[in-house]
Amino acid sequence: MEPITGKALILAASAIGAGLAMIAGIGPGIGQGYAAGKGAEGVGRQPEAQGDIVRTMLLGAAVAETTGIYALVIALILLFANPLVGML
Repeated sequence: MEPITGKALILAASAIGAGLAMIAGIGPGIGQGYAAGKGAEGVGRQPEAQGDIVRTMLLGAAVAETTGIYALVIALILLFANPLVGML
């Protein structure tokens, strides 16, 4: 069995880190589902305020989605543009 080299260890740790980073996609999914449910509830209670409710809900969903996008960017950097691999 060959010894583990530094590059192989960095690539393995990067793959694990990318997988862990993608776990961050769970939070935005739950948050957006909760916000959509509450928005539908609010529109059901006050149909005349639909524009304000939908606008606020969409703004909140956009802010919540940034967490998932940041996690995806970090995972892609770890997998395809890892700066640590070039250090060895």
